[in-house]
Order: sequence, then C-alpha cells, then structure tokens
Amino acid sequence: QVQLVESGGGLVQPGGSLRLSCAASGNIFSIDTMGWYRQAPGKQRELVATITSGGFTNYADSVKGRFTISRDNVKNTVYLQMNSLKPEDTAVYYCNAPHRWNGQHYWGQGTQVTVSS
Repeated sequence: QVQLVESGGGLVQPGGSLRLSCAASGNIFSIDTMGWYRQAPGKQRELVATITSGGFTNYADSVKGRFTISRDNVKNTVYLQMNSLKPEDTAVYYCNAPHRWNGQHYWGQGTQVTVSS
C-alpha cells in the first residue's frame, strides 16, 4: 500500500499563487508516475499534471504555462506550483499515483483550493 498526504491548499485571490505538496509513504517502489487531479463542484475529476520519476511531465491544456509540477525523489514528494490562479481553478485537488503493475490507483485525501476575491 501507498499513502499520499497532501498539503498547501487554501483561499487565494485571482492572479495569486499557491503551492501544493504530496508526500508518499509505504511501498513507494510500487509507484513511478505521480500527479495531480482536481474536481470542481458538479464536475468530473480531471487530470491537472503528472510527472514520472525521470522528470517527464504532462499538463492539462487549461493549466499549461501557469502550473508547474515537480518532484523530489529523495523525499518522495511531488509539488504543484500554481501561478496566475483563476476562479475556474477552484476545486478539490487530489494527489494520485498509479501502481506500476496492477492498475491500482492510490489517492490522497484531497485539499481544497479556492480562488476568489
């Protein structure tokens, strides 16, 4: 099993910045890619960004140029730096890590990000 614990959410004004963190523990050798998803009220959960252990990244079009995903493989932690935040970025953000071999997905508990003036 892998445990994912997020931190860093909160309330920010439009145009502001936040940084989310997600620390992985447990059987970390069973995971490689880590990423962030988000779910706004009344909407489906959607991919935000992913990063492999080798540093390859993937972003949703809606966040390209504004969000940056990074990771510290020593600390088993992935980060999401969010700049130029918009009200439509308001959502619960979830850390995710798929198991390398069996298709299982591990999820964090979620952290609320609210962008509002």
